[in-house]
Amino acid sequence: MVQRFVTFSILFTGLLFVNTFSQKSFKLDYEKYTLKNGLQVILHEDKSDPIAAVSIIFHVGSNREFPGKTGFAHLFEHILFQESQHVPQDQFFKLIQGNGGTLNGGTWTDGTIYFESVPNSALELALWLESDRMGFLLPTVSYEAFQNQQNVVQNEKRQRYDNAPYGQTSYVIGKLLYPEGHPYNWTTIGELEDLQNATLKDVHDFYSKWYGPNNATLVVAGDFDKKQTKEWIEKYFGDIKPSAQVEPLKPIPVTLTEWKRAVYEDNFAQSPELTMLFPTVEQFSEDSYALDVLANLIGRGKKAPLYKVIVEDKKLAPSVNTFQNSSEIAGDFRISVRAFPNKNLADVENAIKEAFTMFETEGFTEKDLARTKARIETNFYNGIAGVMDKAQQLGIYNTFAGSPDFLTQDLNYSLKVSSEDVWRVYNKYIKNQKYVLVSFVPKGKLELAAENSTLFEVPGDNLKQYSEEEQSAIKNKPENLVKVDKIESKFDRSKQPQNGPDPLLKTQKIWEEKLSNGIRVLGIEHSELPLVDFQISVEGGLLLDDINKVGSANLTAKMLMQGTKNKTPLELEQAIEDLGSSISVAATDDALVIRGNCLSGKFAETFSLVEEILFEPRWDEKEFDRLKNETIEAIKRSKTSANNTASLVFARLIYGDENILARSTLGTEQSVPLITLNDLKNYYAKSLSPNLTTITIAGNLAEEEARNVFQSLEKKWKKLDVEIPQPKQNASIESSKLYFIDFPGARQSEIRIGHPSLAYIHPDFFKTTVMNYALGGSFNGRVNLILREEKGYTYGARTSFTGSEFPGYFVASAGVQSNATLESVQIFRDEIIKYRQGITREDLQFTKDALLKSNALKFETINALRGMLSLISKYNLPYDYVKDQEKQILEMTLEEHKSLAEKYLQPEKLVYLIAGDAKTQFEELKKLGLGEPILLDKEGNKVTNK
Repeated sequence: MVQRFVTFSILFTGLLFVNTFSQKSFKLDYEKYTLKNGLQVILHEDKSDPIAAVSIIFHVGSNREFPGKTGFAHLFEHILFQESQHVPQDQFFKLIQGNGGTLNGGTWTDGTIYFESVPNSALELALWLESDRMGFLLPTVSYEAFQNQQNVVQNEKRQRYDNAPYGQTSYVIGKLLYPEGHPYNWTTIGELEDLQNATLKDVHDFYSKWYGPNNATLVVAGDFDKKQTKEWIEKYFGDIKPSAQVEPLKPIPVTLTEWKRAVYEDNFAQSPELTMLFPTVEQFSEDSYALDVLANLIGRGKKAPLYKVIVEDKKLAPSVNTFQNSSEIAGDFRISVRAFPNKNLADVENAIKEAFTMFETEGFTEKDLARTKARIETNFYNGIAGVMDKAQQLGIYNTFAGSPDFLTQDLNYSLKVSSEDVWRVYNKYIKNQKYVLVSFVPKGKLELAAENSTLFEVPGDNLKQYSEEEQSAIKNKPENLVKVDKIESKFDRSKQPQNGPDPLLKTQKIWEEKLSNGIRVLGIEHSELPLVDFQISVEGGLLLDDINKVGSANLTAKMLMQGTKNKTPLELEQAIEDLGSSISVAATDDALVIRGNCLSGKFAETFSLVEEILFEPRWDEKEFDRLKNETIEAIKRSKTSANNTASLVFARLIYGDENILARSTLGTEQSVPLITLNDLKNYYAKSLSPNLTTITIAGNLAEEEARNVFQSLEKKWKKLDVEIPQPKQNASIESSKLYFIDFPGARQSEIRIGHPSLAYIHPDFFKTTVMNYALGGSFNGRVNLILREEKGYTYGARTSFTGSEFPGYFVASAGVQSNATLESVQIFRDEIIKYRQGITREDLQFTKDALLKSNALKFETINALRGMLSLISKYNLPYDYVKDQEKQILEMTLEEHKSLAEKYLQPEKLVYLIAGDAKTQFEELKKLGLGEPILLDKEGNKVTNK
């Protein structure tokens, strides 16, 4: 029998939150104790859904590394998903997903987190898996495993840093703001050459030092039996040996003795960007809260001086981003401005200084301060809406603030910030202080940089190319032949735990009402948090745009938020913020959507503002001009991303030029300039009708109270005769074709392969998503296991079917290292062909288990519940549509699966689109046997001369 060793146990009767505005409160009960080996355990019970969330935070991030040995923490984030002594290769994802769960991990400067949400029947399985990689990993970390994950990390760096506009920002900032040797001087992903030069012994030593139970916090949250869970935790984690004592890090703030000004030429950026940084303080320190409030007051919203000077007055940029960036041992106050093309960043710097002067002169009111706090409080509650949200927050506070009880203190510290505190930190950290100034400019446009900026060079990867003989010699060095014998345990860990009974899908109590003017209302009461989430959806959207003026629906949506007849844009913004609420309006392919989120006690007032927005638009000419310019700039910027460009052009190739769904809701550089304010007024007057409208709402609000609020819509909103045009048929594709978009110098290629397919409302649509699952519908899909786990060519590869009321498409996608483009395309093609021959009984059972058991996790938060209601209303589904989907899954046979694959995967009619470096890849792709690749520009138009 395994004895239970607990050195201390503390039961907190509850963290009590009292909402400032509604005066409603709720408790967050938890128990914390520590195992004999030092593992800190936190248990939080939440019986609202049959879900269990497991989160483990190791107190190790890139700040525990040192120069020459960087990137190790991030590398282990990947390695820990591979295998451990009792869990075979790639089974971690498969076991969690096959039991209906979701999982992931993350590394940042200060920590590493692993987490999974599972049906509560699989909690023991999750604990077994987590314990095995914590205590029994090293026997499986071979030189080959180390090399494989290096390739994955290299592709992640290419995708997120090297091949993305402004991707090198964090690298440049780290080198300028922090001195050599400071733990924030390097990026979390590290230097690739450090990993290449590392030995297997280096990797083992790093893990042994930092990944022991005494340097971790385990949190279990959700619906579970506490006594049984404690026994499982002791069984699986209790005999893991601790690592050496880990000394806590002390703050290492930086002080600038001089101004630092640098410029970096970005190969992918189209617009210049200026970042100004002032060194400040670490997280959870008193001044960090006041600095956070200061960032809101000086930079967020239409009244903020930075917005007024940079965006409104001088029209240098479409927006300003200001925030206090606090980490464990240091922090900075950051102002970032991505300017319009060809704007000089010297002008932006001067504008920032002018905004500082305005702030000092005009100041802010107590109402401004209260408004900022209201937003902070609402965001806080939204941040703990789900069981996993709570688990992660409790773990983070325990790890970095010393106790999960800091959850309440964190909010209270923000709410206690006074005007005096704001002025104190402004004068201490910002006013007349030295700063780092970083200019990112498009390649060849150094003249746009701020004055007196020194050219900053980001070194290449410096990765060596070894011959097979050299690789063999490196592999056989003693430090790479390190082997850890199997680690003994007090019980047989090779026996996978048996799950408990699968939880029944919770039946949601949905209420419905049809207003006299045709509006359909669907609601769910969910009382855990004092929040309400709601949506008004009016059919139309992009479908109602003139095909020559695409972007009208999008601009109409944006203009509705720019004031009302009785409120200026600033007054509307402040009225929303006074309530601590958020309201947004957006256009989709087929609807205009108004979203709202608020404290439940402020719902009536928030919805009153929504009515004012909807029925009393201001049509401000100045705001229209600003939004139009911002939209054109957003379109231009999207073309700097190979990922975005590939997706947009692929849709155009699938739908064809005559189908309006081939267009982005933003419009094009050609269409948006043609749109006038009268066009928007006409769109508004002719398109918004209540009989095309649904309202969905979920949260801590009684049905009767919601109904009473919505009744006013019957008098205010009259029916219109609106005919929504049907989009043209998708493009006719008779045979496979290969297209290419040139991104000169790209280190990665974006691949899109697919063909037209079904509408969501087609009887076979859901079945195709089930059929697709084992091909590329999850991490364990065939294409991802080959391209990422086996080959190391990509950070992720997926396949999917997409559709709405109208036919959509099948697509296979990945961003792969440039020199693996051809092989990756061939792998996609070959796997699609092979998949049509059928899958194994084991693969089908895995698919069924993964999809059926995951339903327990789908409808936990008010946002998810509101989303379910929106799906029901949009496609007129029965309330229990999930049961019908479960029936389709259960009844699917191998024969039906094969028949669906043969029918809906069409390898002879595939559109192949590659966005990458034509210089190195264009000729190579001719080997696919599809003839000369058709060269396209970034809008999808054919290029006549290569």
